[in-house]
Amino acid sequence: MSGYQEQVRQIVDAIGGKENIQKASHCVTRLRLVLQDESKVNQEQLESIDVVKGSFSTNGQFQIVIGQGTVEKVYNELLAQTNLEKASKEDVKAEAAKNLNVLQRLIKTLADIFIPILPAIVTAGLLMGINNVLTAPDLFYEGKAFIDVHQEWKDIAGIINLIANTAFVFLPGIIGWSAVHKFGGSPLLGIVLGLMLVHPDLLNAWAYGAAQQEGNIPTWNLFGLEIEKVGYQGQVLPILIASYVLAKLEIFLKRRIPDAFQMLLVAPIALLLTGFISFIVIGPVTFTIGNALTNGVVSIFEAAPVIGGLIYGGLYAPLVITGMHHTFLAVDLQLIGTTGGTFLWPMLALSNIAQGSAALAMMFATKDEKLKGLSLTSAVSAYLGITEPAMFGVNLRYRFAFLSAITGSAIAGMFITINGVKAASIGVGGLPGIISIFPEHWGAFFFGMLIVLIVPFVATLLFAKMKLNK
Repeated sequence: MSGYQEQVRQIVDAIGGKENIQKASHCVTRLRLVLQDESKVNQEQLESIDVVKGSFSTNGQFQIVIGQGTVEKVYNELLAQTNLEKASKEDVKAEAAKNLNVLQRLIKTLADIFIPILPAIVTAGLLMGINNVLTAPDLFYEGKAFIDVHQEWKDIAGIINLIANTAFVFLPGIIGWSAVHKFGGSPLLGIVLGLMLVHPDLLNAWAYGAAQQEGNIPTWNLFGLEIEKVGYQGQVLPILIASYVLAKLEIFLKRRIPDAFQMLLVAPIALLLTGFISFIVIGPVTFTIGNALTNGVVSIFEAAPVIGGLIYGGLYAPLVITGMHHTFLAVDLQLIGTTGGTFLWPMLALSNIAQGSAALAMMFATKDEKLKGLSLTSAVSAYLGITEPAMFGVNLRYRFAFLSAITGSAIAGMFITINGVKAASIGVGGLPGIISIFPEHWGAFFFGMLIVLIVPFVATLLFAKMKLNK
């Protein structure tokens, strides 16, 4: 006996009965369901159940926040009561994808490509932050870096920098692995394709501007065409499009070449054709588009930093609800690769803190013991970069808490954008995010942190006093 029979029965009833469930799986904290008709869900009834800490719908999945450890017991009881077959997260994603429109499918595709590589990117970001602390002048000593005064740390910092930079130097290889896998091809070929685009024989993309001014860009002569022999370090679009082409070519060839010859022919032909297409067409076109998009984003924020920071700082949390925030990961990586830093990611980190502050305020505002416990744990989670429990379990349930959070985030976003705050890399969102910020911007970012700690907390308490005590 799981001990959750009655609560699971109530969950099934609240989401429209077992006939309304197409597929069910779970992750570390949430039930992930594909429902026939989400309009049949009684949200108020569902969230009144003790074991349920919140719920939300995204990318065709209805997700119920249960909690780590407990979720597996609830899931097993759900299967027992509904006679559903056990399904993986991938099964549920595939089923949910059938109900998505074109834009939602594009967003989901980007999420499926970038989420698996996040651990490598975040790890690199944290290590890069440590390196920045060691090498930034004026942080510990006036006019000097820590390693200038303590020479014994210089080589240690050098090794840390090498380890941290690896994920960004070979970013196309990492994206290639994930993208080709997503598109149905062989991930190993995706790695080779990505590394091919940053091969040492190519002109480094970061040296392209200087080489262009000097007029000495190396070229290939292919079929009478003069093709620039340029690498795509830090570029996202070239490897995404090339990965799609490679995967589809591989699938096409596998269907037409006999099994006995596939090992000899499929990979070489697919990689060779994709390589030529990448350097002749995909690379030059997407390199231009990528740089144009980067310049466009940078120009907007340079021309109107107040408006840009206010809008992005305020809209990031609502974007999380729709899943569209995943598209900005590609923009962040493009900005880092092209300009050496991103001004968007710092606002993400502050948005996470703001959600935590609003949830924490609800702990003091409510008399509901269950909500007090949920508010505290979800606030801690948000401060450490995981906002779903705070957003979906607490703040969205009480709209004034969510509005207070995005207001604080918008104000802080405006402030740090005006002050030119940038992150050297993507790190852990929330309070630890400061380590990924360039040390010279720590002061402004810290002030931004104070804004998202105080404004959402105070605003939520004031709104709660007016609305909950009526």
